[in-house]
Amino acid sequence: MSDTEKAPAPAPVAVSSAEADLTKYKTAADIVHQVTKKLIELSVEGAKLIDLCVEGDKLIEQGTGAVYNKPVKGVKVSKGLAFPTSISVNNAVAHFSPLASDPQSEQVLAKDDVVKIQLGAHIDGFAAISAETIVVGATPEHPATGRRADVIKAAWHAAELAMRTIKVGNKNWNVTEAVGKIAASWDCKPVEGMLSCQQTQNVIDGKKRIILNPSEAQKRDFETATFAEGEVYGMDVLISSGEDGKARLEESRTTIYQRDSTITYQLKMKNSRAVFSEVQKKAGAFPFNIRSLEDEKRSRMGLQEAVQHNLVKPYEVIYTAAGTFVAGFHFTIALLPGGPSLITHPPIWYKPELLKTDRELEDEELKAILARNLRESKKSKKKKAKTEGGEEEAKDE
Repeated sequence: MSDTEKAPAPAPVAVSSAEADLTKYKTAADIVHQVTKKLIELSVEGAKLIDLCVEGDKLIEQGTGAVYNKPVKGVKVSKGLAFPTSISVNNAVAHFSPLASDPQSEQVLAKDDVVKIQLGAHIDGFAAISAETIVVGATPEHPATGRRADVIKAAWHAAELAMRTIKVGNKNWNVTEAVGKIAASWDCKPVEGMLSCQQTQNVIDGKKRIILNPSEAQKRDFETATFAEGEVYGMDVLISSGEDGKARLEESRTTIYQRDSTITYQLKMKNSRAVFSEVQKKAGAFPFNIRSLEDEKRSRMGLQEAVQHNLVKPYEVIYTAAGTFVAGFHFTIALLPGGPSLITHPPIWYKPELLKTDRELEDEELKAILARNLRESKKSKKKKAKTEGGEEEAKDE
């Protein structure tokens, strides 16, 4: 019997297999946390955005390269980038990661810039993706103020509320509504149509999805989903200081793409086939930056046919209106039998003293939800059960 025929694992290993998967998620999250920490240190006035993106990707590869190096049943464990480093500034919503040949590769950070840092790593296809927002040069003595402070506070609170709303039995619309409601407390809006998805091994854009600030058409067509035990979600909270949260394409060139494994098509051009083959080999199912491919120019041309036939999808760089700011926080969360568990680490930079705003959350119901622990302790569960039991007895009497 060959090694490959021995592959199927016996059924009793199921529980420990789930634990092993969670460990892979957490290992990837630890690497992402360390890299984000480094990028925050480097995000100072005058830093080039392209340098930060290149450094982030390099550190992720180094971090994942140092773990899980023992083959499993003779097979190497796949690992690496789950989302290329992107540094999106002010009204750029996400996915900004320029190539050296792009005109915007010279862009540098300036004092008071609102900077969104996003990146992800995976171990064996189990991905931890994280994003947070900082303000260049802000200190407790000289905090960020005005709309910069409003939008970051709104986004942070929205992410905290989303964490507590993604729980077994709740629906995706509960999250949509909660994020919209809390953003309004700072006179902000979620960016229209932004999606967050269920994750599984080698999949970061699963079928169950959450939408923020949907248009009327999106409200009609979007599928309702109920959160279930054992699921993992990547939640992307993007909030705009603008009136409507609408975003549009500008001149930035797309550099991040992802293979769509549900589409099959035989590419006609030799160069397209060569580039697509390189993508499959280097990135697998995960998003990649053209920068990671051998020849930038040839790759850009080769991807055109693949994009045209939906074999590869672009992560476009979109912008809200000039003069507005977008703040974002992305976290990965698992719905475990014992309750929700945050896979990624909490934001590193965010501290209330770094942001000075005239607005604060006044909704008592939302404040009560935010005051709760993400996961109920066994003691409070027992207390709750006791109270409910007491109420039932009272009713019976």
